[in-house]
Amino acid sequence: MTQNTQVIFKARPTGWVDDSHFEIVSNPASTPGDGEALVRNIYMSVDPYMRGRMREQKSYTPGFELGKVLQAGAVGQVVESRAPELAEGDLVQGMLGWENYSVAKAGQLFKVDGKAAALSYYLGILGMPGMTAWVGLRNIGKPRTGETVYVSAASGAVGQVAGQIAKLQGCRVTGSAGADDKVAYLLDELGFDAAFNYKTAASLGGALGEACPNGIDVYFENVGGAMLDAVLARINPLARIVACGMISQYNLERPEGVRNLATIVANRALMQGFIVSDHMDQRDDFLAEMSAWLRGDKIQYRETVAQGIENAPAAFIGMLKGENFGKQVVQLADWPA
Repeated sequence: MTQNTQVIFKARPTGWVDDSHFEIVSNPASTPGDGEALVRNIYMSVDPYMRGRMREQKSYTPGFELGKVLQAGAVGQVVESRAPELAEGDLVQGMLGWENYSVAKAGQLFKVDGKAAALSYYLGILGMPGMTAWVGLRNIGKPRTGETVYVSAASGAVGQVAGQIAKLQGCRVTGSAGADDKVAYLLDELGFDAAFNYKTAASLGGALGEACPNGIDVYFENVGGAMLDAVLARINPLARIVACGMISQYNLERPEGVRNLATIVANRALMQGFIVSDHMDQRDDFLAEMSAWLRGDKIQYRETVAQGIENAPAAFIGMLKGENFGKQVVQLADWPA
């Protein structure tokens, strides 16, 4: 019987997550029922939103259950199917588990083309992060040629895509990251017009003023807290703030306050949050456009790959601390097999 290594949610964190909140166990792989498939997971994703699912509070998605396997976006290969629409050998993407083998209903899985792109890309630029950037700009940011777009956490999974999409729209694109090599990546490889290291800047306000001398028309918000406050002081009339995430706040028991909200009124600005899963009706359009950009070398993408399910907790913790470069994924099995 095939053994399945799994990561169990052991304890709810207060403050920063550490290894004590996870437990690694081994159990026999489950058997699929009618309409289900057993998937050998090849890559899994770790993402900032998972920190919110560790809290015992109402949110847009159910929290992780103590004593149960954590959930993650994953891409893998069907090894056993009891669903007519899935065959052994099919490559699929879906919300699966922090484990080597997962059982899922066929309707919860999307088939993917392993020859069209690197398999891990379906968890990144062709998956939730890429679609998050695409939906946020298309539906809320609506950048126009000549406008200034600022992206925080700009070298991350979502930020690097958002900035490049804005460049394709003819915008002046600026961004911030937490390391000099990440800033160099934004400028030298992704073509950002300006970028700065927020950790070494003398002040966020001064750095933003230098990077965005004509103010900010669109802000793609990934950080929150002091960064949001500094941006609010520099938005232009009719600015749009795409509230995607606020990673600086996720491990704080008492989130930072924001003082400059009155500028939204004075500038008649829009600040809107969104959840990408609410927009799955746009998935086909997203995949078509993003795939074309990738084929035409109009979009670049970078990822960090950890090896082995036992290293998933460390990859998650490191991602929350900004130790990854680009999208963080965990490879669970060899591919090609």
